[in-house]
Amino acid sequence: MLGVSQPIQKMFFFRVLHCLVWCLCLLASGVADQVSAGESPVASARPFRVGERLTYDITFLNISAGTAVMEVSPGDGVGDRSFGKFVTTAVSSPKVTRFFPVDNRVESVTDLATLLPDRMTFRRREGKKKEDIEYVFHRKDNTVSATRGGVTELMPIPADTQDLISCLYYVRSVLSLTQGASQALTVYHDKKIRQIEVRVEKVEMLEGPWGNLETAEVLVVMPFQGIFLNQGNIRVWFTTDERRIPLRMKAKVIIGSIVADLVDGIPEIHPAK
Repeated sequence: MLGVSQPIQKMFFFRVLHCLVWCLCLLASGVADQVSAGESPVASARPFRVGERLTYDITFLNISAGTAVMEVSPGDGVGDRSFGKFVTTAVSSPKVTRFFPVDNRVESVTDLATLLPDRMTFRRREGKKKEDIEYVFHRKDNTVSATRGGVTELMPIPADTQDLISCLYYVRSVLSLTQGASQALTVYHDKKIRQIEVRVEKVEMLEGPWGNLETAEVLVVMPFQGIFLNQGNIRVWFTTDERRIPLRMKAKVIIGSIVADLVDGIPEIHPAK
């Protein structure tokens, strides 16, 4: 790769792949105004459904880096509450796996009425690193317990706090996909409460494996710089139809960009004239 030594190649690809995992989790964070757990502003406006499965081809410098899948599975009901399970997986391509395998899985069990997460598990497998993380959200007292490496810690959180996966489905349900719209979201991850801003930059036609469809280009503004991103920002292109599917995701890294394009689960909708 680019004429550099193998150890440097491995280190750089590690950073790219680690960034890739974070991008897949953070790629579409956004929400409208703060909402208490007792309200249900999205109950009748959900653009997704149980059984939805979206598959993305991930490239870096025109090299296939891996595959990501986002799907909605049924969850167990508790009393009058109905839950869904949002699952995101990221797997490195065969070429990358030879020197740095990635096989990560994140599950978010979320209340389908409020779209607030109940618990999230992260099965992380990157190279020789193996780690399992679990977050349990206690909505009655606005706290979250995080278990990592066999140690559990409890901390307070705002009532409307999302996790890295549930926020994607919340934004698809609530965010106004009109140019100029700007909203904020509170996300808990890795013992930190993070404030993320979302801006709808423009509405444009986007061509790809899906054909030529009208999309809203959404900029996810994170107030912190990642180790691997030049800026903490990620761009997502959502279809403007009723399903609001993310067709493309893009994040800048030190050299070039990581791009995830939808290749399976393409919406059966007619392109805008």
